Amino acid sequence: MPPKNPASRIVAIGSPLTLPCGVTLPNRIAKAAMSEQLAAIDGSPSQRLTRLYSAWGRGGAGLLITGNVMIDRRAYVEPRNVTLEDDRHLEAVGNWARAGSRAGAVMVMQINHPGRVAVGPLHRRPVGPSALRPQAVGFNLRTPRALSHGDIADLRRRYARTAELAVAAGFSGVQVHAAHGYLLSQFLSPVSNQRDDHYGGSRENRRRLLLEVVADVRDAIGPHAVVSVKLNSADFQHGGLDETESLEVALALEQAGIDLLEISGGNYEAPAMTGVVSDSTRAREAYFLRYAENLRARTAMPLMLTGGIRTCDFINDVLAQGSVDVIGLGRPFAVRPAIAADLLTGAGEPQALPTAPHIPLPAATPINSYLQLAWHAANFRRIAAGEKQVSGPGVVRTLAAAGATVTARALTQF
Repeated sequence: MPPKNPASRIVAIGSPLTLPCGVTLPNRIAKAAMSEQLAAIDGSPSQRLTRLYSAWGRGGAGLLITGNVMIDRRAYVEPRNVTLEDDRHLEAVGNWARAGSRAGAVMVMQINHPGRVAVGPLHRRPVGPSALRPQAVGFNLRTPRALSHGDIADLRRRYARTAELAVAAGFSGVQVHAAHGYLLSQFLSPVSNQRDDHYGGSRENRRRLLLEVVADVRDAIGPHAVVSVKLNSADFQHGGLDETESLEVALALEQAGIDLLEISGGNYEAPAMTGVVSDSTRAREAYFLRYAENLRARTAMPLMLTGGIRTCDFINDVLAQGSVDVIGLGRPFAVRPAIAADLLTGAGEPQALPTAPHIPLPAATPINSYLQLAWHAANFRRIAAGEKQVSGPGVVRTLAAAGATVTARALTQF
């Protein structure tokens, strides 16, 4: 169903938004998911992770979306991701939920499976839609095992169980991660999904698993909890999911009854979500705005736009136009935990934030990505320790942190 007169949907940053499930966001600013890597060694949320979300919860955002929470402890996106596959750590998960929501923010857990880009021991093969290696350096060491129908049924149960546990612990709902080249995104892509059964081939078949997972999750958590999906506007990769097909997936998700669609793009081979891949919308500040506008013309489903957004004027303009309903910020929260409060009061905007040191050479893109991740991870620890604003850490300290991140990744390969 097309939106009712989008031009009349004038809202301010501080306006509440009631999602279809009945959960109300107190304002239109969301902390988008960033991988915190702050779980305890057993996969439970650590006290440091809880303190980090307590700081973000006090920082004014209406919605806090966690970083990757894994549905299977055999498959991690990164070392020290939280894992939630049974109730053994439910008390710690509940503490985490309460820490973020205590000041009124809505806490939503992002649930995920990495598929063929999992980190893990070399003797443990990753899994994917098909037995095809990704072309991303460091993730192409092992050929994944193609998932059987029994494997897929188990994965569906795991998504539903993790969602059920998240809501039982106090989260307002979950976000199913179907972007950035992870498992559900791999099923959507013609590049990584070359199956010849009812999960591959046609567009309808390739989106089948995502729609099944969404239905399973909804059944598990009921009609009054948030079911969100993070979807690529495109893979920005030759032969991958393109915008036309992504729009079809988005409309199918609306029919499936999701409450909020977050728009992103790219994967490990073409990381558009970090701004590495140029897009015509970059000149307009947000990486994926053009897609959001095209989708808004066809749907009234609540939309969240994340990626490259940096100014108050832009946020106000996009919300006033009705192109999207929620603005997601990631990296700004890694530097100023109270950036949402600043935006709401007009005290500041994220465009002047420091960024991680980088090597100004085209060939250094993978290294710069690691520098960004390491810098963010170091900042998360500083925020958890009570720092109100994090300054640039300098090249030496960032390189040291990046070395620690790479080492942690490398150790998981043996």
